[in-house]
Amino acid sequence: MDIEISEVGPRDGLQSINRIMATADKKRWIGALAAAGLREIEVGSFVPAKVLPQLADTAEVVAFARTIPGLTVAVLVPNLRGAQAAVAAGAHKLTIPLSVSETHSLKNLRRTHQQVLEEVRGIRALLNELPPQQRPSFEGSLSTCFGCTLEGPVAEDAVLRLGESLMEAGCDEIGLSDTTGYGNPLQVRRMIRRIWESLGRETLHGIHLHNTRGQGLANALAAIEEGITTVDASMGGIGGCPFAPGASGNIVTEDLAFLLEAMGYRTGVDFERLMAAREILAAALPGEPLYGFVPDAGLPKGFQRAASIQPEIA
Repeated sequence: MDIEISEVGPRDGLQSINRIMATADKKRWIGALAAAGLREIEVGSFVPAKVLPQLADTAEVVAFARTIPGLTVAVLVPNLRGAQAAVAAGAHKLTIPLSVSETHSLKNLRRTHQQVLEEVRGIRALLNELPPQQRPSFEGSLSTCFGCTLEGPVAEDAVLRLGESLMEAGCDEIGLSDTTGYGNPLQVRRMIRRIWESLGRETLHGIHLHNTRGQGLANALAAIEEGITTVDASMGGIGGCPFAPGASGNIVTEDLAFLLEAMGYRTGVDFERLMAAREILAAALPGEPLYGFVPDAGLPKGFQRAASIQPEIA
């Protein structure tokens, strides 16, 4: 079975680091990530430079990433203006976050639920003006879907209601985002099932997880066993949400790829090239903590990627 790891380090990772990675280093890193077999990379976010100066060069980075054959170039957009810039730059995939916690939405986007949904309608109208073959895919991410450091627990019914609203407003699909690392495997399984039962399986394919309380890989495996086919991860586990106190890093790309390949899931990842990409990241951000058990321990002796494992003969 194929599982896509969507690398979000160049966006979610870098947005929480005070230092600004040089554009040339970003390009080198993204190129190395793609060479390692990652076929979808979230390369930046079209937000005002005064809000996130770390991502002020996103348009240039998108232009570079589009030259990489076979790569889906994803970006985050907070509103219609951001979507217009993303379309002009040529991004293949747009994601707009809608926090189930309205308190977080006001901190993160300075918009209520209804205001975010109005932005979604505007983006849908923008995309509909494009020829079908030129339209980027459009995802609505249900942020803080398992809990919020500002509001506490989040009701599952609210997640369902806002998911339905996102689809009605014009998203092609929705994604689940555990922005603050509140979720556990039982919650993940139950939420996926409820969304599919209510909105249909075609509405949800991906999940975005944080490892704040050490549940990230367990939650990823639970999601995959339920049928999710795309999991976000960040090289070195860098990242978080600057507008959600206590929301620490994403699950580690290197560890997730190892877990899946060891279990026989195909990710397309080349581990030698993945570690080379990590070296580029470390050199570009010297002294920045990078996490991951597999990079520290190395691959076990005799390890084979899923694609190399021969099926047993009955």
